[in-house]
Amino acid sequence: MTTREFGDIELRQVRENVWEIPESDEMRAPARVLASEALLEQIGQDKTLEQLQNATHLPGISKYAICMPDGHQGYGFPVGGVGATDCEDGCISPGAVGYDINCGVRMMKTNLTYEDLQGKEEELVDALFRAIPSGLGGGGVVKGDMDTIEGILERGMQWALDEGWATEDDLAHCEDEGFRDDAKPEYVSKKAKDRGRNQIGSLGSGNHFLEVQRVTDIYRDDVAEKFGLEEDQIVVLIHCGSRGLGHQTCTDYLRRIEKEHQDLLESLPDRELAAAPAGSKLAEEYYGAMCAAINFAWVNRQLIMYRTRQVFENVFERDWEDMEMDLLYDVAHNIAKKEVHDVDGEERELYVHRKGATRAFPAGRPELPPAYADVGQPVIIPGSMGAGSYVLRGGENSLDLTFGSTAHGAGRLMSRTKAKQEYWGETVQEELREQEKIYVKAQSGATVAEEAPGVYKDVDEVVRVSDELGIGDKVARTFPVCNIKG
Repeated sequence: MTTREFGDIELRQVRENVWEIPESDEMRAPARVLASEALLEQIGQDKTLEQLQNATHLPGISKYAICMPDGHQGYGFPVGGVGATDCEDGCISPGAVGYDINCGVRMMKTNLTYEDLQGKEEELVDALFRAIPSGLGGGGVVKGDMDTIEGILERGMQWALDEGWATEDDLAHCEDEGFRDDAKPEYVSKKAKDRGRNQIGSLGSGNHFLEVQRVTDIYRDDVAEKFGLEEDQIVVLIHCGSRGLGHQTCTDYLRRIEKEHQDLLESLPDRELAAAPAGSKLAEEYYGAMCAAINFAWVNRQLIMYRTRQVFENVFERDWEDMEMDLLYDVAHNIAKKEVHDVDGEERELYVHRKGATRAFPAGRPELPPAYADVGQPVIIPGSMGAGSYVLRGGENSLDLTFGSTAHGAGRLMSRTKAKQEYWGETVQEELREQEKIYVKAQSGATVAEEAPGVYKDVDEVVRVSDELGIGDKVARTFPVCNIKG
């Protein structure tokens, strides 16, 4: 049996690309890492494995805690982590969701080709940067009053449709149609709502971005046809979340857990895993507040897409409908949802925590929209500014191996602090433009340095492992043309 050791943690190879930390001591389940040997070596360099092992102490954890191929150290629970806990005798953990509730990605298709775009790159990136609010703090497409915030939190994308910011087709191509009916705005604090009021339709900062891309490779012709993708096509990828509203919501409930469930907190090896017992008042209130923040994030991305359509209309002097700027899919990758899964031959309702992991349901799962019911859910995995991104579809093995999940991106190799020491933002921008014909515009050079291509893992290897395991099947690859960042 092949084994690997990282500090005090030993992993045994279950099969190719699957490594297990066996259950021991106070662990309630084993932990599994889905990675090639090269990716495992990188994952083992920080506290990812320790955090994954700690996650197995969560009450009600089912089967095993899982780390995706892009996994890296996070806050308490690793980024790239999946943990499913029982809805009756388990817990729900804000720490296993993260601060940016419903951080996620959406991809919009067009009928433009790369040739149509050539010569307009600089005009387009400048126009997008002017039109899409980005960076720390305030500024959004809509400045909302409290009624606006309440409507967004309660109705999600349905609010956007009613107010003229979305189409029926947009809702039909969004996870859960962009609406969580478990949302309870009354459980979101006034402070959180106030932080969200002037950030509706904004990218924020950090690793969030809007990127115009071209499709470079098609791997599964039949699935790509169903998704409406073909080589040389221009698409737009939007990556952001719930902004200050989600961050404040997470903060509020972490503090409440410290006060109200100190006993559970003290039983965990890391206080950052903070969780509320299933069935408790706090668990129900956090779930309602989290679902409301999920709705906010979907509207946030929708308004950014609306503004993007307007920019393309101005630059290309055509209606967005004529350019067929339709939503392929929008999917969350920081979320905990009640889902029914098979555990040891029994159907059980679980809180499936995905923190830096993407839902990847195969064909036939009832949650899928009609457009993808017989082909599988689109999965969107962004790479770095200088690398390709991928469109996958939910793989047949995902339900058994990962509670229907796969990776969410390339995964960081380098901290933001170290990145700013290693890279100079303006130099990165110049090299991307001169060597790769990628046009990047950002609020600061520091942001570009933090997100330089060299700070991320190899997204090609991450996707290869996902494809080989059958948890997310490769459909298409894209490459950046224009990128705007906060």
